[in-house]
Amino acid sequence: MRFLRHTTTFDDLVARYGDRYRWIALIIIGIGTVAGVLSTSSFNVAVPALTRHFGLGQDQVQWAITGFMAAMTVGMLPTSWLLDRLGFRVVFLLALAVLLLASIGGFLATSFPLVVAARVLQGMAAGVLQPMGMLALMRLFPLNMQGRASGILTFSIALTPAIAPALAGMLLDRFGWESIFLLGLPFGFVALIAAFYLLPLPRDIQEKPFDWLGVIWLVLMTLSLIEGVSSLQHSGLLAPWTLGHGVVVIAALLLFLRHARRRPEPIINPGLFGQRTFSMGAIVAFAYGFGLFGSTYLVPVFLQNALAYPASAAGMALLPAGIALVLTLPLAGRMADRYPPKRVTLAGLIILGASFVAFAVLGGGIRYGEIIAATVVGRIGLGLILPALNLATLRHLAPHQLGQSSVIISYARQLGGVMGVAVTAVFVEWRETVYGNAAPGVYSAYVQGFILLAFVFVLAALAASQMKTTRP
Repeated sequence: MRFLRHTTTFDDLVARYGDRYRWIALIIIGIGTVAGVLSTSSFNVAVPALTRHFGLGQDQVQWAITGFMAAMTVGMLPTSWLLDRLGFRVVFLLALAVLLLASIGGFLATSFPLVVAARVLQGMAAGVLQPMGMLALMRLFPLNMQGRASGILTFSIALTPAIAPALAGMLLDRFGWESIFLLGLPFGFVALIAAFYLLPLPRDIQEKPFDWLGVIWLVLMTLSLIEGVSSLQHSGLLAPWTLGHGVVVIAALLLFLRHARRRPEPIINPGLFGQRTFSMGAIVAFAYGFGLFGSTYLVPVFLQNALAYPASAAGMALLPAGIALVLTLPLAGRMADRYPPKRVTLAGLIILGASFVAFAVLGGGIRYGEIIAATVVGRIGLGLILPALNLATLRHLAPHQLGQSSVIISYARQLGGVMGVAVTAVFVEWRETVYGNAAPGVYSAYVQGFILLAFVFVLAALAASQMKTTRP
């Protein structure tokens, strides 16, 4: 009978572990999230190595990254329905299993299409995992503890992009790009085993049909948007291929809105955007994802391609920023409990945007110590944003709206991330064709890339200022 303890209900687990069970469940979910986020951020340092190994251009290799993020974005869409249909525990276990199998497959891949296929499977699994943490947090913790709990949960989301480039750079220099696929395996296995025994069976299962047509329209819109942005480089803004994808994006969005108004339970309810705070929060999440993932892509590539640092040095430059993030998150979580989350979010956006201004001002003359200082400042801003943004956006919503709302915010953030990587890569490569890929022209191309990211965070701060001010 001891083996069957994994079938224990939520009430039994609370009776066994007491109030600390909510923290146990949150830590398990956080560890699983680490495995997914490692798959996202660790791969950026491998772009130059993949370019050389497969003889491809940077705009082609970046599909290993944007393909992952597109799949991650699409994978979020059915999460709310899956949770209602299968329960939290089953969905979490299945997503982890797919993530681990795809990681092993990527390590064994012998061609670039197989690398992209493995990345797509990783992305779909990570997309299902992404909204689950915040949904569990909002349901498990009272208002006066949500900030601290969010600080712990976002520790896994925010710390991982900071330290992953350093770990991935060391693996790449020693064992090759294939080894990066294995970086998240230890976390995934630990979370899989712990969840099998410590996450409860669902209390009830809802038998509602899946919105296949709604998902099809949103997937078509997402993929067309990504390909349309990517085609700016090889086709140009006014090329029929680029304009055609723009038409598909608009048509798919309009068709989804028409479908959602007619369906009782659409995959995403557009009515949620009628609330100003939620709609502004979604805009902030999109802009935040754009800047965060765009910079996570741009900084290591800038250090290697423009400043000629090896992969290990490029990764290690971000390691002190990870330490700063560790120190910021507990304070930021308590600040989100004590002060309006909107104000904490605004402060973080301004600080993070300022770090990109520093990169732009210093340009090709930036020294290694200045690189470290700028990334430390940026991660302090990041640490302030993460615990507060979801609370500022979701705290005022009714409990029955949390599942879909968490998915929408995660979807907006990841869609912004997809656009951030694609637009940043295409923009910098375009500027390199103008200025040349040798010094000092290459420095100008990357400086303008950092200015672009800083401008995005200005827009995010303007949107955040329009959110409703709420206190715990």
